Amino acid sequence: MPQTIIDLLNSGVEAGNADRFRRGNLIHLPADVQLIATGDIHGHRRNFERIVAFADLANNPDRHILLQEIIHGGPEDAEEGCLSYKLLFDVVRYKLSFPDRVHIIMGNHDIAYINNSKIMKDGKEMNRSMRLALEREFQEAGTDIKLAIRQFLFSQPLAVRSENRIWLSHSLPGDRFVDKFDRQILDRQLKTDDCEKPGSAYLLTWGRNISQQTLDKMAGLFDVDIFILGHQPQQQGWSRAAKNLIIIASDHNHGCLLPIDLAKSYTVETLIDSIVPLASIS
Repeated sequence: MPQTIIDLLNSGVEAGNADRFRRGNLIHLPADVQLIATGDIHGHRRNFERIVAFADLANNPDRHILLQEIIHGGPEDAEEGCLSYKLLFDVVRYKLSFPDRVHIIMGNHDIAYINNSKIMKDGKEMNRSMRLALEREFQEAGTDIKLAIRQFLFSQPLAVRSENRIWLSHSLPGDRFVDKFDRQILDRQLKTDDCEKPGSAYLLTWGRNISQQTLDKMAGLFDVDIFILGHQPQQQGWSRAAKNLIIIASDHNHGCLLPIDLAKSYTVETLIDSIVPLASIS
């Protein structure tokens, strides 16, 4: 059983690196596909099931899906250990079933796991909680599985750019750090210090309350018009956080997803009209 999980995660690394739409650390999606964008999932299995049902990739060969921030949240073991790694394993299986159409991008909780740094959620230090649950389940094999999880998370791309000039990533650099961001990180091999503050992978996943000035600067840097991000909690499932920014969440009962036809041009308003509440999906 433990070796099966390690092999699964290693296969996930290989599939992510071989994704035919991936160039460097960026997924470039063409105009002839539909993308289902989702926000943070944080161990919410029921919402993941709804997302998979809505996407129905088996019957929609031109459809792609973007997932992010799978770990840290959801069910716990008898000692309150975080079991979100179980959902992560299922997400990797989903990726392997549709290797060029399931895209999983890096989030700040992934960065924290890679760095083995403390990260709080709902008053709990999540890395310790998940680590202890892994050790209880897998015992002496726990160390190897924790390493395999780290390697998978480290292998994830950083963002998606669509042909119709929409950018999707977990977040963007905050105002104080925007000048430290190196766009070349999207084109070269990721290094571990990129995930440490103020490395560019860290900056791309941790920014909050981003000003319009910074958004306009990043839009010019990436040659895009609209940003769709996760990271910042959204009690109602989404918000228009600036004139060219939508933030979505998929980790609670008001979570949502956003289908986007990449052959079409969108405004922020028409994208908002397309948002689908996850609770509406049976």
